[in-house]
Amino acid sequence: MQQRDFFKPGRSVAVSDRGMAATSHPLATLAAVDILRAGGSAVDAAVAAVALQSVIDPHMTGIGGDCFALYSAAGGMPVALNGSGRAPQKAKLDYFLEKGFTAIPDDSPHAVTIPGAIDAWCRLIGAYGRFDMGRVLAPAIAAAEEGYCITPRVELDWDRYSDRVAKHPASSAYFLPDGRAPRTGERMTNPALAATLKAVARDGRDAFYRGQVAEEITQVLQSLGGLHEESDFADYKAFETTPISGKFRGRDLIECPPNGQGLAALLITRILDGFDLRDPKLSEADRIHLHAEATKAGYAMRDQLISDPDYLTFDIDELLSDRSIAAMRVKISLERAADASIWDGPTHRDTVYVSVVDRDGNAISLINSVFMPFGSGIYAPRSGVLLQNRGAGFVVKQGHPNAIGPGKLPFHTIIPAMLMENGKVRMSFGVMGGQYQAAGHAHMLTQILDRDLDPQQASDQPRSFCFGGKLSLEPTISEETKRDLERRGHVAEWADEPIGGAQAIMIDHERGVLLGASDHRKDGVALGY
Repeated sequence: MQQRDFFKPGRSVAVSDRGMAATSHPLATLAAVDILRAGGSAVDAAVAAVALQSVIDPHMTGIGGDCFALYSAAGGMPVALNGSGRAPQKAKLDYFLEKGFTAIPDDSPHAVTIPGAIDAWCRLIGAYGRFDMGRVLAPAIAAAEEGYCITPRVELDWDRYSDRVAKHPASSAYFLPDGRAPRTGERMTNPALAATLKAVARDGRDAFYRGQVAEEITQVLQSLGGLHEESDFADYKAFETTPISGKFRGRDLIECPPNGQGLAALLITRILDGFDLRDPKLSEADRIHLHAEATKAGYAMRDQLISDPDYLTFDIDELLSDRSIAAMRVKISLERAADASIWDGPTHRDTVYVSVVDRDGNAISLINSVFMPFGSGIYAPRSGVLLQNRGAGFVVKQGHPNAIGPGKLPFHTIIPAMLMENGKVRMSFGVMGGQYQAAGHAHMLTQILDRDLDPQQASDQPRSFCFGGKLSLEPTISEETKRDLERRGHVAEWADEPIGGAQAIMIDHERGVLLGASDHRKDGVALGY
């Protein structure tokens, strides 16, 4: 790997020979490392971190959101956990068609699916944890009860998207004290959320899905016209499933299967696997162009096909076959941009991702989200639960596999990932950023495997994202490169905010060393011990 230039601003890759955690918030990383140092497992540490972020990063994630994870016991094949929420049983497509819906409004109760995070966390701790939920949730409970300080990126996003909670009186009263977003260094508490977390620590998943919390959330949603019943909460279950994979540079990229968009990441990397991105004759514009064209192809398939796994209309292995990928790859021209489809679904930016490896080599790649900033904006004040709006990912169209329906899982953007080499996990990683995530997985891998960068250097590289008919470029990309891309037919524009945010832990099995990264675009850090 290349040595970084110590004259330039930046950070070194984290290095450790025991355990490591990488998150997008320094307090979450510290909580995870504390768990590891006390003898906890990677799963204990990851859940502790993400639970804490549900308190201190409420616009990004929460117990009213969803969770996906990949877990690998030391030396073992990963398993996938799907903790995404289902539509209520009364959410029939005909109901929405008859009322004239053409999409699910993202700030409405109809966008709220049953939150899956708590059940997912409890299942992970029950199956792979060493500590009980009381120990794991202690940092989150303390932050909610005693208070926490706002960090710079949290302030930026909280303020930028404050309109999403301003329109709901209960949400506004809590999230906008004094009528505004809190500033860096100001303290926030959430005693109601602390009480709910204490109940989960004591009584497990039933504290959320049965009883007072489920009753309040149901009442809040019904008062706004929602179709939810308490039975929808009581019946909810996260579930383990088999990951899907695809070859890239002789390694195996591991993703969760649909209803997540991990399939799109596999399509993009499989397409790029046919191009020699190490070729020194390729310019920066060439690499951005190829990434953009592969992204267009992968996302076109994604948008047509991904849905609740029980409603899939295609064979995943066939779609990822050499024959299928070759047919997509052959259409890519190095000199000319293909036409791009215009995305008409919801845009999603807000998620937290956590990667942890413990002293025994167990690894977890976990992602948790309320979908859009502050989710639906709908808040259950007695429980302290802000509700996601993942149901906005459904379509209202007869015959579409992702059409809303009773108990269905919607299309999901949040995707954890792992990279395997010679039958062992080589890297646990993820890239936050909603729609960008699948493209972000491909970008991280090309930086590491084609440019010999360490995970931190790979995360630091300028990003681009071709989506919705536009090619968004971070302003660290040169004007000359932008003009070159426009010459090829791309509608290029400068990004108005940083694109995504990555965390990664690479496992060097030969030396017994961990190399960790956390994106400079967020507040977080990677730390080992």
